[in-house]
Amino acid sequence: MSSRTEAQIMQGWDPAHAPRVSITCPAYNQREYIAQTLDSFLAQETDFPFEILVNDDASSDGTAEIIAEYAQRYPRLVRPVFHAQNQYQQGKYCFPALFNLARGRYIAYCDGDDFWCDPHKLQKQVSFLEAHPDYVITYHDAVVVDTQGEHGLQLGPQLRCDATGMDLLKGRRISTLTAVFRNVLHELPRELEQAPMLDLCWWSLLGAHGKGKFMADITPGGYRVHCGGVFSMRSNKRKIHMSLQTHMALANYYQHQGDQALYEHYLVQVFGLALAAISPGQKLLALALMLRNVTFNLFRRLSVRATRAR
Repeated sequence: MSSRTEAQIMQGWDPAHAPRVSITCPAYNQREYIAQTLDSFLAQETDFPFEILVNDDASSDGTAEIIAEYAQRYPRLVRPVFHAQNQYQQGKYCFPALFNLARGRYIAYCDGDDFWCDPHKLQKQVSFLEAHPDYVITYHDAVVVDTQGEHGLQLGPQLRCDATGMDLLKGRRISTLTAVFRNVLHELPRELEQAPMLDLCWWSLLGAHGKGKFMADITPGGYRVHCGGVFSMRSNKRKIHMSLQTHMALANYYQHQGDQALYEHYLVQVFGLALAAISPGQKLLALALMLRNVTFNLFRRLSVRATRAR
């Protein structure tokens, strides 16, 4: 448990001010990791108040008890939410409920098995957002961590840069545990309710509010890969299926919004993911069918034009 006391962490804060940042942390059966995660939050050095919202989804391994200990020691900082029944298994996600509990102007997100490494992370990201109202989100990189140690950065070189609003709308990949964004996501559109990769939906929805800033001067956080990970340890086939479902949900959402360009963008992504999910033989068959349909439609259009020209 962190060696810093609550008074030390809150030193210099104006007690009359509400938290400027709400750290949101969903947790489930992460007893081995949750203390390090919470300690990395409590290590943050800021000149503004922050709060820690921890959502325990009916853990059965002692995770909830550890969270309760932190809430007891840091009652003005840690706000736990305990569930008697597992919500995820019922198809209920902690978003938007957890975000709607947040009192902060900004949301910082980190799962209960990941962790931050830079004690000035929040200060840097919030200071940037305060000074640049045209940006809606800031993010940085993370290292992949397992029982053997660190295994390189999570983001590729092409993603270690800023994002336009359109990049975000198109589902720009961001290291979720590093994100700090404006608290503007209060509802989950009906079309996105069953999307398994909600963070991708968040980035797209945030794109309607501004741009994204990559902050290279922040020490990468830790993205933990382990057998209990909700996404990290899924099979490649399952990951593709989850991504396909999410992109299809986003395509439906933008179709209902009347945004043809984004609808088509996500349909193209769905097509690519669908091809990736099937065997090589089925890919050739699918491409042959598509080529046949395109050729047929093109021939039909040319025939109609020739008939009209007579």
